[in-house]
Order: sequence, then structure tokens, then C-alpha cells
Amino acid sequence: MTDVRKHTEDWKTLPWKQYQRNVFRLQKRIYRAALRGDQKQVHNLQRLLLRSWSARCLAIRQVSQDNRGKRTAGVDGIANLSPKQRLAYAHRMKAREGKADPVRRIYIPKASNPNEKRPLGIPTMFQRGLQALVKLGLEPEWEARFEPNSYGFRPGRGVQDAIEAIFIGISRRPKYALDADIEKCFDRIDHQALLTKLRAIQPIKRMVRNWLKAGIIDEGEMIFPEAGTPQGGVISPLLANIALHGLELHVAKACTHAKAPMVIRYADDLVILHEDLETLSILTRQAENWLQGMGLQFKASKTHLRHTLEERDGQTGFDFLGFSIRQYRVGKHRTFTYRGRPGFKTLIKPSVKAQKRHQAKIREIIRKYRGDAQPALIAALNPVIRGWANYYSTCVAKRVFARTDARTYKQLSRWAAFRHSEREPNGNIFATGNGFTVASILAMEPIPWLGIPIRKSAGM
Repeated sequence: MTDVRKHTEDWKTLPWKQYQRNVFRLQKRIYRAALRGDQKQVHNLQRLLLRSWSARCLAIRQVSQDNRGKRTAGVDGIANLSPKQRLAYAHRMKAREGKADPVRRIYIPKASNPNEKRPLGIPTMFQRGLQALVKLGLEPEWEARFEPNSYGFRPGRGVQDAIEAIFIGISRRPKYALDADIEKCFDRIDHQALLTKLRAIQPIKRMVRNWLKAGIIDEGEMIFPEAGTPQGGVISPLLANIALHGLELHVAKACTHAKAPMVIRYADDLVILHEDLETLSILTRQAENWLQGMGLQFKASKTHLRHTLEERDGQTGFDFLGFSIRQYRVGKHRTFTYRGRPGFKTLIKPSVKAQKRHQAKIREIIRKYRGDAQPALIAALNPVIRGWANYYSTCVAKRVFARTDARTYKQLSRWAAFRHSEREPNGNIFATGNGFTVASILAMEPIPWLGIPIRKSAGM
């Protein structure tokens, strides 16, 4: 310990690149041992990683410097850590205290439905560091085990990978699709079933159990959960993926049809694809039975049975993760035909709901900045529009981008008219103190894919 303190007196001068190499080397060994099925070696390496000074420093750095929620305090009120406090936390981690601190609960509106609230559990900074440390050891083991079509909250995977898997699954033949959502997945996971599936070493198992059973302070009242893992914790997404691991294999084994089903899961959202309706109905019941073993069930209002090409219940295709996935009939010389059958084309576009949410957010930002100068408005709009455009840049979105660009242009023109009420007879606006006019704003060239004017006028 003396040598460690001697070489780590200043947090900023720590050899971070060397620490990252040390941790990555251990994680790679854990991953390879898990692939071989050598569980004893996996556990030995995980114990080594938990004691590693490099891993402890990286875990504290992640939760106190890198994560976006680093300024959100838990029940202890500690948010911003000084370099000395970070070092103290890294040394304290070696003891791995058995008792978990209570979790502070807050509520945020859901992106899909702002009227509904999503509960988030905010652990203390020290508990977040411990969770990040445990995740460094557990993640490589489970990455070697996870099913191939699980995409949510995994390193190197994202929404676009799940959409690509769906496209590959339906590109040759139209299929029926079960678009399902697991109801309150994070809040209803059975603790005992999760711990049994985890099969971790005792230190990790003890800490995970304490985090699952930790009290939750909700509006001044202490609640002790009997199920679920709090959303907002560093390790919660990994625990949810572990809880849902095995669903794809179970559904595939239950299929007696010659063609195997395709199960694509992103966190608690999943799609089951199969060309036979009766077989898909059987697979749906099998999936529901498997979920009951983890204390989970499908949400009826968000579970639909659709067809990618034919109309069913007044709708063709389905929406998944903000994308509209549908197939269209075309002539035989336009696209793929299967054994002489009429041709079809698969088009994936931004969903209508996603477009409405994005336009509502743009409208809200423009209204919020109606009294501010143009640079402030552009600084607020550009990240939102750039992020939305990048998210949908891999799908068929040219017309959607054009419509969104036109709507944003009109909203900006109304914003400019509100900001400059003095008008000339021809509709232009007199230049004001900041040098902007409606004519100058509307004449600016938009960025491709974004539609936001950024060229500065003479007054900027």
C-alpha cells in the first residue's frame, strides 16, 4: 500500500493509458476463458481484477469524470469529487464494504410518452464506483455468452445493428412479426432467479445482492424492493441483459417448423420474426412462459402481431426503436422476386411518432429561445438536429429529412419575425443592434442533412 500511495499522490499524473492496458488485458483473458468454458479461470481472473489498482482507478474515473450523470448526487449529497477524494475512494474500494447505501429515486418523463414517468435510482458516488468495478469484471464473461441477436446496452453494438439484423431477416421473404415490449422490465426482475443465473464469485454475488436489496428513498419514504434492479445504476443494464439471456435460445428450441425463427432484442424491446402465423403464435406463448420464470410479462398495449408486407389490423409493417419497417409490392424487374412470386422492396424509415416527437422538441426549443439572440438558438438546435439526423442516416430518410428541414425553416422564419417586429413594406426587417435581419437569416445556406443556418452575418 505504501508503494501505491507513493506513486499515486496526484490523480492527474496517474498513468491512465497503462491502467487501461492492464484492465483490457485482464478483460481479454476473462473473455477467452469464458469462451473455453473454463469457469474456474474466469473466477480467478475476476478476483484479480477486483483487487487491481488500475481497475479501481478507472472505475472511479468513469463515474466521477466520464459519465454524464457525474454531477447528480445520491442520498449522501456528494457529486463533484476532488482529486484527493477520488484517490481516497479508490483506496477504500479494496475493503469492499458489504452494506450498500440507500438509493435516491427521481422521476423523469418517458421519451415515448411524456405523460408517463420513469423512476430512476441514483446510488451514491462510492456505490457507483463499486458497480463500475464489478461491471469491468462481469461484462467480458457475459459478452462471451450473450446471444448473437441481443443488441441493447452492449459494447460495440447499437440500435442500427438491430435494425440491420431485422432487414437481413426479412429481405428474402416477407414474414410475420411479433413486436413486443416487456412491461416494467427493470422493476420486476426476480432477484433470486437473477442471482442464480449470475453464478458469480462470492464477493460479486454479495455486492449484487446488496444492491438489489438496498433501500430506496422515494419522496422521503424508505422502500425496500422485493424485485427489480433500479434504473440509473451503472450495473443495472448489464443485470437486465443477464436476466433476459436465454430467451432467444428457448424460443428457437420451441420451434417445430423447418424454418427457425429470428429473435432480435434490444434491452426490453424485442421482435420475433417467422413466416408462419401459427408457429409465431406458439412461439409467443413460449416466450411468455419463459418470461414468467423471471417475474416478467409482455405489455399488452405495446405488443402487436403484424406482417411486413400484408395489411393486418389496419396496419402494414411495424415500428421498432423509432424506425418504421415495411415492405412494398413492386414490379418483377424492380427488385428481388422469390421463385416467381411478385416482387417486393423493404424500406426502413423514421417512424411517424419519432418525427412528431422530434418536431415537437424543435418547436419547444425555438419557443424557449424566442427572446434570445441567434447564436444561442443555433447552439441549442444544432446538437438536437445533428443527433436525430445521425440516428436515422442509415435508413431511407431523404424525404423525411426534406420535410423536417422545411418545417424547421418555417419555424425559424416565425421566430425571426417575432424577434424583429419592425418591417419594411417589402417584408424585410430593419437591421437591429445585433445586425440580424429576417432576410439575412432566411438567406443563409443550411448544412446538408441538418437544415440549420450557421453562416454568420456581419453583426456576429
